[in-house]
Amino acid sequence: MNLPNVLTLLRIVAVPFIIALLTFPGKATCFLATLFFVLAVLTDLADGFIARKFNQVTNLGKFLDPIADKVLIASVLIMLVELNWISAWIAIVIIVRELLVTGLRAIAANKGEVIAADNYGKLKTIIQSIALIPLIYHYPFLGLDVHQIGQSLLLVAVVLTIYSGWNYLRTFYKVCMA
Repeated sequence: MNLPNVLTLLRIVAVPFIIALLTFPGKATCFLATLFFVLAVLTDLADGFIARKFNQVTNLGKFLDPIADKVLIASVLIMLVELNWISAWIAIVIIVRELLVTGLRAIAANKGEVIAADNYGKLKTIIQSIALIPLIYHYPFLGLDVHQIGQSLLLVAVVLTIYSGWNYLRTFYKVCMA
């Protein structure tokens, strides 16, 4: 167990706190949920950086990191649907894409091939995370309708989700089916 893996586990541990806080939506609880989410996203950046910089990449980390990301994002999306703060179809598109890409990578790995994250997938993750911050907070801030800002950014993330998912399908076909 090294620092990057501990950070990854902290991301998973943050999820129940975010969910519990969003179960009782109010300005204070949504602020705290947003804070936990931002900290969780920052652990994602930190764990990969530390693992690569200090040569602490482990098989456990390779396994846990993408799971932690998916658990965090899917849980938040489902809670936002439960609160009626986003449309269910948005959560479905994002979650199904994640499952599809995970499955394609597993099949490729079984054939000895690696399908690496592409720039569209990375951009999708960044925009999606940025969009979820105001959506979790939900309430107006400094006169701004942060919820609407989050909705707009999430629609951009959905477009990138679909496009990057299509790219993974094409890459999978070229690498494993050709």
